[in-house]
Amino acid sequence: MKNEKIPLIDCPIDYIFGEASGKILNEYGRFPCKIQCAVYAFMLKGTAHATLNITRCEFKENDLIYVQPGSFLLVHDFSEDARLVYIVFSSSFVEKNSYGVIRRLPLSPQSSSPIVHLNHEQSNVVVAFSNLLDTSINCTPSMLSPERMVHVLNLIHQTYTELFMSDNRSAYMQDRKTEIYQEYNDLVLRHYHEWHHVAAYAEALRITVPHLCSTIKSASGRTAGDIIVDAILMDAKAQLKISILPIKEIANNLGFENVALFNRFFKSHVGVTPKAYRNS
Repeated sequence: MKNEKIPLIDCPIDYIFGEASGKILNEYGRFPCKIQCAVYAFMLKGTAHATLNITRCEFKENDLIYVQPGSFLLVHDFSEDARLVYIVFSSSFVEKNSYGVIRRLPLSPQSSSPIVHLNHEQSNVVVAFSNLLDTSINCTPSMLSPERMVHVLNLIHQTYTELFMSDNRSAYMQDRKTEIYQEYNDLVLRHYHEWHHVAAYAEALRITVPHLCSTIKSASGRTAGDIIVDAILMDAKAQLKISILPIKEIANNLGFENVALFNRFFKSHVGVTPKAYRNS
């Protein structure tokens, strides 16, 4: 029997396989979560909208999705008829057993989301594989030991990566604008907690601030500053809702000189104070 509940932050055991409905999945839309596990999901039917890190994504039937460890995820909505099948590997299992295969995938203006849309034949293979996993994991005794699941993890990730890169091949025949966009997004996700201003990223990329700003705007339709703000807010909201850290400590974790600056920043973008958001 497949599990309905998906682990919120990390998987409490090495791996969990399951199928979830739109009703269950909409419970995950209250606030952003920083996902520590590796999540692979396939949309059997329905549609969904979510923000992954700093990218708004739309999922539909026959989409294959990978949520990388360390990603911020905010679910906006799942349609009532939505159903997806998923397999989740804990952060410790991935760290011990991925043999370097699990890695961050590059971004591009044309493909900054983790979605691969499968054709009919590919979808049938995924469904058949899902059913085989379900039978193998839940039979008595289980036919899939942790040692065998290591191979399943690497098979799934290698297959996903090949499909992702093939699906987005044209996006990676890239010009300098694409490279800058990719490098900027990667830098933001690594340094938003210490670099709050575009100038720091321009310096790291060895280009001028105007050049960086115009390139990001042209490539994504968003400002460079908005991307930084979105990353900070995703982490702030996750820490406020998931952790019990004092707001002063969260402000410090996110690179604010004092809690008053953090309060003003948060309220100006969210409309309420961090304390009010935490208590809501």
